Amino acid sequence: MNEHDQAPAAELRVGVVGVGQRAPMAALANRPGTARIVSCADPDPRGREDAKRLFGADVAIHDRYERMLDDDLDAVFVLTPDHLHTQPALRFLAAGVAVFVEKPLAITVADCDALLAAAFRARGRLYVGHNLRHLPMLRRMRELIDDGAIGRVRAVWCRHFVGHGGDFYFKDWHAERANTTGLLLQKGAHDLDVIHWLAGGYTRSVVAYGALAVYGDNPRRTAQDAASHGRRMPDWFDPGIWPPSALRDLNPVIDVEDISMMLAQLDNGVLASYQQCHFTPDYWRNYTVIGDEGRLENLGDGIDGDPASINVWNRHRSGYRRDADLTIPLAASSEGLHGGADQALVGEFLRFAAAGGPTETSPVAAREAVAAAVAATTSLRSNGTPVSVPELAPEVLRYFEEHQPTEALAQDGGR
Repeated sequence: MNEHDQAPAAELRVGVVGVGQRAPMAALANRPGTARIVSCADPDPRGREDAKRLFGADVAIHDRYERMLDDDLDAVFVLTPDHLHTQPALRFLAAGVAVFVEKPLAITVADCDALLAAAFRARGRLYVGHNLRHLPMLRRMRELIDDGAIGRVRAVWCRHFVGHGGDFYFKDWHAERANTTGLLLQKGAHDLDVIHWLAGGYTRSVVAYGALAVYGDNPRRTAQDAASHGRRMPDWFDPGIWPPSALRDLNPVIDVEDISMMLAQLDNGVLASYQQCHFTPDYWRNYTVIGDEGRLENLGDGIDGDPASINVWNRHRSGYRRDADLTIPLAASSEGLHGGADQALVGEFLRFAAAGGPTETSPVAAREAVAAAVAATTSLRSNGTPVSVPELAPEVLRYFEEHQPTEALAQDGGR
């Protein structure tokens, strides 16, 4: 038994690095008798004020995360902008603190591999916030696949209509490659992780195309100083503006694509496609999974009160028919963030921080989602050149398979 396997204290002492857009999720960790937020850090005065509001007047508040190391923490949420995940996560892993990193894990494969290697060296606990693995709609799709409803998975397609993309990603730091690599990574890491999860494998080769088709020509930009002066998406979000070209106050620098398409070959032979568009009128994602004995897809995604259903065609051949062989309605849920997925995510992290063991999310899978997105972004910026995805070091992979396993898909060749 090493130091990380010892019995934990009755109540975990938890910290938060970066008190911004996703900080309300960390507030879900305040569970009397289980965990308590005791320390926060944010360089922005607004973030420090929000820490008092979200976590209480007794929370230690710092302007630098390094000062949190004196607060005797058991676990920490790293909720900074994507390009700032790596250094605080490395620091806390080295200190023996369990670390939750918001997705994507990082914006480069090198940084992802550095984080996994740090957890391997420290025998530490690293967790990544891929909350869609806890989304009821996707969990039901996964169960249908595991139960053999469509036979062996042969292909997974995903279309993501990011209807609020202009407000969400083109008015702040998300619009710059330096902070995200690209939106195929920043936004797509969610979907690529789900594609891998449903398919039971990881991407090894990709080709992709993309463009900055709409927002690049928009001249209505804000000043550089205003763009970085403590503003957040709710401050400017206005769903009534249409068409997307009418948006105002875009980030002064926009060098990421607003439409991307990629094709992938996974290590178990499954083929996948992913399409992402940031200027559609509707906002939802559609997954289609095709097996050798049927197919299934979702209509609606069950997020934030939206209704959803899963349709399965698996009994006979036909022409077009709207009525599937099996339709599973999922009631609209407005309970908590992302239909309750965030509550489940935080609960799993607290259990993992305290006791270790298997988790639904996976640091290895999080790395593979980033690696696939980096390869696809490289391909689309080189006119569709095929790009291979580098594999993780075997000894690091073995560590996570042994110390933080996830359940395998019940199909031949599944991971």
